[in-house]
Amino acid sequence: MNIFYIFVHQEARSFNSALKEAAIAFLEKKGHAVRLSDLYAMKFKPVLDRTDFLQPKRTDLFNPFVEQMNASKKGTFAPDIMEEMEKVKWADLLIFQFPIYFTNMPAIMKGWLDRVFAPGFAFNPATNSAYETGLFKGKKAMLVTSTGANEQWYSKGGQHGDIHELLKYFTHCTLEFTGLEVLPSHIVFGAGKMSAERVDGETRMYLEKLGSMLSEE
Repeated sequence: MNIFYIFVHQEARSFNSALKEAAIAFLEKKGHAVRLSDLYAMKFKPVLDRTDFLQPKRTDLFNPFVEQMNASKKGTFAPDIMEEMEKVKWADLLIFQFPIYFTNMPAIMKGWLDRVFAPGFAFNPATNSAYETGLFKGKKAMLVTSTGANEQWYSKGGQHGDIHELLKYFTHCTLEFTGLEVLPSHIVFGAGKMSAERVDGETRMYLEKLGSMLSEE
C-alpha cells in the first residue's frame, strides 16, 4: 500500500516525532511504501495567496476559488503545491498526525489543506463531486493526534466536549467531503505528562492499531 504521512510538530525530539518515526519504520518493515511531508521541517508555506498560481486567470482581482479551479485544469500551481498533490495522487492512504492546539489543528496543517485540497483537485462543485462522488474516492485517510488535556476533558460532558465531535469538521466536512474513507482516529490524551513506560505503551498501541487496520485492508 502507498501511504502518504502528513506530519506536524516543531520538535524532532517530541513524543509526536518519535511516534511518527516508529510508525514509518513499522509500515516500511511490513512492505508498505511511505512518503513523508514533515511540514515544519519543510518550512511549508501555509498561506494561500497570489504566489500559489503561476498563470493567474485574473491579475486585477484575486479570487482564490477561481484561481484554484483554473490552476487545477492547467496544472499551474506553484511547485510546492504540485509536489504535495502528486503525493496525494500516489497514495492509497493518507495519515495526518498533529497535536491539538486550542481544540483544533495547528495553523500550518490548515494551510496545507487550504492550498493542496484545492477545488478542481479534491472536489469539483461544477460537477457536484463531493462526499460519495468526491475526487479522492477510493482512497482512505486517518487522523493521529495528541492532546495536552486528559481524556475526561475531551469526553461528552467534559470541559472541552467530545473530541470526536470537535474533529468532525475535519473528518467529515474536509476528508469525507473529498471522497476519502475515514478510518478510526488514534488519539493520545495527556501527552505532555507521560512516563517513559506510558510512552512505550502508547507507541505499541498505535503500531498494533496500524497493523490491525492494514491487515484488514
